Amino acid sequence: MNRFAARKAARARPATGFVSQPEPRTIGSFNKGRQLMSGNILLAGTLVEAQDTVLWDISPPNDEFQDAMHGFGWFDDLAAVGDLKARQIGQTWVDGWIDRYGNGSGPGWTPDLTGRRLIRWIHHALLILRGREKNESELFYRSLAQQTLFLSRRWRHTSPGLPRFEALTGLLYAGLSLEGMEAQVAPAAQALARECEAHIDDAGGLPTRNPEELLEVFTLLTWAASALAETGRMAEATHLAAIERIAPTLRSLRHSDGSLARFHGGGRGLQGRLDQALVSSGVKSGPSDDIVMGYARMTGGRTSVVVDVAAPPTKDASRHAHASTLAFEMTSGRRAFVVNCGAGEAFGPDWAKAGRATQSHSTVIVDGTSSSRLDESTLEFTQRPASVTMERRATLDVTSLDLAHDGYRETHGLTHVRQMELSQDGRHLSVSDMLATLTDADKRLFEKRFDQLSLQGIPFSIRVHLHPDVDAALDMGGTAVSLALKSGEIWVLRHESKASLRLEPSVYLEKGRLQPRASSQIVLESRVMPYAARVQWSLAKAQDTPNSIRDLERDDPLSQK
Repeated sequence: MNRFAARKAARARPATGFVSQPEPRTIGSFNKGRQLMSGNILLAGTLVEAQDTVLWDISPPNDEFQDAMHGFGWFDDLAAVGDLKARQIGQTWVDGWIDRYGNGSGPGWTPDLTGRRLIRWIHHALLILRGREKNESELFYRSLAQQTLFLSRRWRHTSPGLPRFEALTGLLYAGLSLEGMEAQVAPAAQALARECEAHIDDAGGLPTRNPEELLEVFTLLTWAASALAETGRMAEATHLAAIERIAPTLRSLRHSDGSLARFHGGGRGLQGRLDQALVSSGVKSGPSDDIVMGYARMTGGRTSVVVDVAAPPTKDASRHAHASTLAFEMTSGRRAFVVNCGAGEAFGPDWAKAGRATQSHSTVIVDGTSSSRLDESTLEFTQRPASVTMERRATLDVTSLDLAHDGYRETHGLTHVRQMELSQDGRHLSVSDMLATLTDADKRLFEKRFDQLSLQGIPFSIRVHLHPDVDAALDMGGTAVSLALKSGEIWVLRHESKASLRLEPSVYLEKGRLQPRASSQIVLESRVMPYAARVQWSLAKAQDTPNSIRDLERDDPLSQK
């Protein structure tokens, strides 16, 4: 039906020009633009080397690469270079798309990709049209009109959530910008408002619980509201209310280095994207102390901690979700420190599945089993914690979280209780992890598994995954781990228990890179004997590490390989 609607739209009467053109609001990378120009095409984590080749002559190595081609997000990077050669390459690739796919053929005719493409074409229209002949400009306008009419007929048939927001924002942009398309503005604005009401909850969250996806939706909504305001129109009240709700939620999910917490398929976000979106929204509300989208945040000094304090999403929303209940991430200053491994979709199905497991998160794992279990056929979570609780306390000296989940109750009769306490100066995080049976039924389940293990106790581990830039070494005769950050800060992990302590290899799954990055993880391992076990441990700055360090070490933007 998408193909039929696209071909029908190809007979549309073309637009003849722009009524209003929103300013480019997307952030591109100068270095990535230069790489594109040299023939190193890095899209969706896959590199194709194709010097002096039109983009559309490349055979896409996977679906993600193909979607990135047709979504035109790469045009932001060419525009960041902005010189004559970059403009000529961009114009050639736009013309090539129109010539090859403008008749409604090809894989780019889905509502979400069409919306994404329209936004980029309109954002960069001045660059695309500069120095063009009349017939070339007319072909461009004709294609814009065709894609607009296609969206007007097909946006309802894309998935709710980010894909539908992309489709509707593209439709709204086109209606505001193109002559002859004004009739699309009111329906698109009203539909956006309905989507906000239906899919953004009262706390400003999405069903997927993906922080990066929430940022993308928020960015689209602020773009749409600004584009309406620039033409003398006002966004619908529910649209503006959604922006007001999302902004404090994103601030709660923001680490001290300006990046997002990496949970449920989301990454850290493009550098500067979060802060730009928050400033553009005009919403001044600060982060919330309440649970937002299933997360809790603690801050002290220059340290931020974000904890997953809810069960994973269900049904369709869980297809990229992670078994990360009670996992946490920690950032000191502008340095990511404790992390989760991240989303592995860009590296293939095996990495995608591995990244979703509890073992890939900084939390407790019982008997090598994830706290939520996947249905192998649908890749949705069918067994999740039935109860996740949180109590927050704050004094002048510390902020505390008392957390619990029962994800291991059905399999082992155990409930995980995690107590976390962050000092007000951010120098000390203390954690107590306890596994215990709570009822007689729990004890019977525990005893069954206990017998299967020859009365040796049920094994469990506490895993603390480290960012690749953290240098870790066993210290104090193997009873502690010293952690050196690139900023020069030194942290030390210690524990008070009979658990064994060791360092193991780990991986950091980061979008935009060609391969997973090697990293380390700290593992505290012990066994649950009838009917409980407890491990207390802490992360603290070394005594000779000052509260603030002038962090001059720069990340290499060319290291995204």
